[in-house]
Amino acid sequence: MYLGTQVAARDDDDYRIFAQLGVKHINADPPGEPSSWTLCDLERHRDKVESFGLILDMIQLPLPSQPIEKASYPDILLAGPERDRQIDAVCKLIENTAAAGIPAVKYNLNLIGIPRTPDEPGRGGSMNASFRWDKTDQQAAPGLAGVLSEDENWERIDYFLERVVPVAASNRVRLACHPHDPYTPPGFRGVTRVLGSVEGLKKFVLMRENPYHGLNFCQGSIGEMLENPGKEIDDVIRWFGERNKIFNVHFRNIRGGKLSFMETFPDEGDMDMVRSARIYKEVGFKYMLMPDHVPTVSGKDPSATAFAYCYGYIAALLQTLESA
Repeated sequence: MYLGTQVAARDDDDYRIFAQLGVKHINADPPGEPSSWTLCDLERHRDKVESFGLILDMIQLPLPSQPIEKASYPDILLAGPERDRQIDAVCKLIENTAAAGIPAVKYNLNLIGIPRTPDEPGRGGSMNASFRWDKTDQQAAPGLAGVLSEDENWERIDYFLERVVPVAASNRVRLACHPHDPYTPPGFRGVTRVLGSVEGLKKFVLMRENPYHGLNFCQGSIGEMLENPGKEIDDVIRWFGERNKIFNVHFRNIRGGKLSFMETFPDEGDMDMVRSARIYKEVGFKYMLMPDHVPTVSGKDPSATAFAYCYGYIAALLQTLESA
């Protein structure tokens, strides 16, 4: 396994900085909307990334973490009249990804985005993203998806997988799906988020089971599903890792658990990230280990500073594992 990033480069200097910080493998998207990318766009982007001594390991399909109202292809999850055409467009993008020599894609099957409550102060006055169910508008109205039952949600996901997984498999492109973040009780905003629990994720990876169908394993999001992340996360990593269903890791920590948590830097949350890294190694995980959300810190370039700290932390951890 190796250090990676999904932080979008603002300019060419950011690519140079990734290389200087020891981040060689990256998830990076070409300019423009994903729904517009052609094979030439992907090849041009790959060549540019490689010109900085980096490896383009993954891109994002046009299925984002944002609410469905902002999606490029909303009918895939809304079962709208353009569903088949939009799925065909995703399949074509997967084929082009393979032709460009990019081995993996990540995606979300998200209807209501990433609910959060106001940020809370963390270490040294940093501001950390948080979610407290008791501070949430629990009666919030449904969005564009309306009221969607668990069974209907699963049917729409299966409809998508039935068509997309064979295309990914025949092109040898790994499909890495992100969990729903965070767990919310059934019916919140009209939707039961079926990928917001460990049992739901287990069911998901066994649907249309295939070696190229797995997870963008966000350890932070999965910790948010657990009553006691510090004690429970080890078995979750092992279950998915031993089945080769982890295609990328968002190496994020939290303080708290199900329905009440604050995001933290990896070294200060409730999960023992050193122990987690050892388990990823034990189960044979061989892809990117990358920071995900980071606290907001002070300074002229707060996001870059916070991510740089995380890159160093993960790089040191991986070097320790290699020498053990």
